Amino acid sequence: MKRLTTIILLLIAICSHAQRVDFSVVFVPEESGNNITRISNAGDYVCLPIVKRNSNSVSWSSNRILGISPDGTQLAYISNRNNATNIFLTDLNKQGGSVQRTKRQGVQDFTFSSDGKYICFSEVRGKECQLFQTDAKSGYVCRQITSGARDYSPVYSSDMKQVFFAREEKKGFSVWSYNIANNFLATYSLGLNPSPVSGESSYFCTRISAAGICEIWKVNYENGLEECIVSDPNRSFMSPMISPDGRWLLMVGGSVIESGNVRYWNTDLYACHIDGSNITQLTYHAADDLSPVWSGDGKKIYFVSQRGDAEGTANIWCMDFNY
Repeated sequence: MKRLTTIILLLIAICSHAQRVDFSVVFVPEESGNNITRISNAGDYVCLPIVKRNSNSVSWSSNRILGISPDGTQLAYISNRNNATNIFLTDLNKQGGSVQRTKRQGVQDFTFSSDGKYICFSEVRGKECQLFQTDAKSGYVCRQITSGARDYSPVYSSDMKQVFFAREEKKGFSVWSYNIANNFLATYSLGLNPSPVSGESSYFCTRISAAGICEIWKVNYENGLEECIVSDPNRSFMSPMISPDGRWLLMVGGSVIESGNVRYWNTDLYACHIDGSNITQLTYHAADDLSPVWSGDGKKIYFVSQRGDAEGTANIWCMDFNY
């Protein structure tokens, strides 16, 4: 896609193999109707998922850095402070600082429970990554859920009966679940970033194709039906998040900015209908836009980006969803 205005604003070609992004720009013309505003500040030390790019592609970590409580009042995020990554909460309806909710060393990602009472998170410990649950209001005291493996991206089912998560194995990533009532573990299919569908025995997830491209799939874990929802031979899509009304999927996707000899791959936010139709690009900034979550009413999207900061420091941003 030719985006000359974005190139002029954001990219300065240093040589044919390197570009420098002007992170101080808050938004580009293609985003002018989105009402993009910054929520955090540099002192919040918001984590930014790892991004790797070359002249032909971009790849990124899909861990969930942000979370919104079901009632839409609490924004949680992972912060790197004192050489440790932990979960902090801030009240979206009040001005003030953040409250620490975990006291660990290497929290990777997390989610609120469907009733808002708990937070389930993953933490790296040596070569393992284990799942824990803590109280969303008091925190600190944790219940261990899994051990002896590499588990990521936990998310509760809407009925609070299961916690779905991705387990890294020799063959790749697989979607598993933890039964809260009896502590049983079950495995379903290949994939990561599970996003359970309310009222159905199914979930959306990310799968990596044989060509190394990430796609969005829907899997019914009762009847075994699997359907590819979003796929593009030239770019990856990850981190599907279902809107509160169940009509939209929010995703992170790769995009490319081209002008003359300048070719720059980065990550942007996309949305599509729940059946994969009407894929719409929401952000166009040359900074990395990652880890998006819906507001409680589905009218806004919160995400992490280095935009708006001359030093490229990651912050939490909010934009309107006008579809």
